[in-house]
Amino acid sequence: MSTLFSTTSLRHSHSDALTVSQQVGRYIPPNGFSTSSIALPFLSSPESAELWSTYENLLYSCLRTGDDKAAHSCLQQLSGRFGTRDQRVMGLRGLYQEAMAEDNSALLQMLRQYDEILHEDPAITPVRKRRIALLRSLAREADAINALIELLEASPTDIESWAELCELYVSQGLYQQAEFCLEEILLSKPNAWNIQARLGEILYISASTTQDQSGTLAESVRRFCRSIELCDGYLRGYYGLKLATDKLLVVLRDIARTDSRTSSSSRNQELAIPSVETLQKLSESATSVLTEVARKANLNRFRSLDIAFVEDLLKVSTMKRL
Repeated sequence: MSTLFSTTSLRHSHSDALTVSQQVGRYIPPNGFSTSSIALPFLSSPESAELWSTYENLLYSCLRTGDDKAAHSCLQQLSGRFGTRDQRVMGLRGLYQEAMAEDNSALLQMLRQYDEILHEDPAITPVRKRRIALLRSLAREADAINALIELLEASPTDIESWAELCELYVSQGLYQQAEFCLEEILLSKPNAWNIQARLGEILYISASTTQDQSGTLAESVRRFCRSIELCDGYLRGYYGLKLATDKLLVVLRDIARTDSRTSSSSRNQELAIPSVETLQKLSESATSVLTEVARKANLNRFRSLDIAFVEDLLKVSTMKRL
């Protein structure tokens, strides 16, 4: 399901949003809903949670693709079913109003509205999340981080909030704090392969800023391996594994060349750094999978940004070996 942490840069359409928004005709008549027709679905067919999830996803997708009229119709349907005082509907209405804002002054007015609502009832989580997203859109990252910390103190198992706080920390270069956020998510969702891969990415990015570069890269390799173990064929996992293993091999060669005595387990005393032979096998395995993915994509004339990145990585890896 879409997230209430979506920023106000909703006009940047992509293929997924376009695909979903094209389904709007199945749910919304060309001229919108009349007052008398709103209640008809309840008389003609059983109500389902999936229907209302679809309306919510359509709302997000229509805003992203600029179909404001259809987005408003979706919002009307949700408001008619759950009421204008429903907490999630309040958050969605705020999202719609932010998307309609013409300038920063209008967004600041929305921020004041959120403050007024939360002054009356601080427990309205969807509005709190919209306020945080708006702070981030206004480039007030410090305020957004503080607001997220307060939200997580009240709701420490909110995975969505931990993920948002992680990305805010990454944007500020606070990688250790970002790692902590993802570890909190994994306590609740230990088999989340995408979170394992994201943690591997942050470890890879932060490795050059740590004293224990080899230990940090080794942990990055483990996280990417875990993501692949949980989801065989996960392209992002194999891409990260290729990057991390190749980088760690270079670091280990530099250490051997300078005969430096660095701790191989300072990051985790129980886990030693993988051997060069193991890292080479992992790199070769990742290369084999990525090559096959690129081959099939070219065979089927399927092009995407992901495939372009894969091909670029393989080219760079081949040039380094020559």
